[in-house]
Amino acid sequence: MLIDPKAAKVRGVAKLTKKDARSSTGLFLLEGPQGLKEALDRPKLIVELYATDDAVERYPDLFERAESARIQVQLVSEPVLKALTDTTTPQGVVAVCEQIDVTLQDIIDAKPRLVALLANIRDPGNAGTVLRAADAAGADAVIFSANSVDVYNPKVVRSTTGSLFHLPFAVDVEIEDAISALKAAGLQVFAANGGGEQIPDLPAETLAKPTAWVFGNEAWGFEQSTLDLADQEVAVPIYGAAESLNLATAASICLYASAFAQNR
Repeated sequence: MLIDPKAAKVRGVAKLTKKDARSSTGLFLLEGPQGLKEALDRPKLIVELYATDDAVERYPDLFERAESARIQVQLVSEPVLKALTDTTTPQGVVAVCEQIDVTLQDIIDAKPRLVALLANIRDPGNAGTVLRAADAAGADAVIFSANSVDVYNPKVVRSTTGSLFHLPFAVDVEIEDAISALKAAGLQVFAANGGGEQIPDLPAETLAKPTAWVFGNEAWGFEQSTLDLADQEVAVPIYGAAESLNLATAASICLYASAFAQNR
């Protein structure tokens, strides 16, 4: 059992909470039982697995699956587990996994019908929740622009609750390149923006077409150059007194509007 949070091995793994270490190694940290459950569907991605005695006792099915997949579990003390994460109350399980992003061309080649493009999204919780919503809505892919938060940031990974293993995503893509490729592939591009035409006013046949939704920065929205590239600006109506919607909430509504129409 690893008991010293200052041990070289522990410090080496803990470095993966930083983007530079993730970029240089091609690895990322996955925390929590739900994330591990999803990762075990692709066990070859799991490089190392750390857990406390308590976690092994609490989630026996997970660790039986890990054993069946020949993944060795390294037992650690609670202080070591805490040193491996950036959370106040760790969940007892941390896996080191290989990064799994794909290229923009991979996404285009798969002939997607519903895509989310995150343009300069900086908040980890929002980014992860949008990816999770895209997964739930049956989207075919998610694209993260070059200036968006790192999808392998531990907070983003936690917010996806395992959905990052369910659908392809591309990272560090220039917004102009993404929109150009999506249009060339036959998708209409909607910018989710408060000043646009409201979703309920769009014909069902319009929403049913292959669509890429672009979601802008939480604080300042879109650059004008991005709006100029979109086919149309579309708004989520606000019927009550709220000033605005949380980005991830608005993105969920937009993605589901397309999903409802495409699956009708």
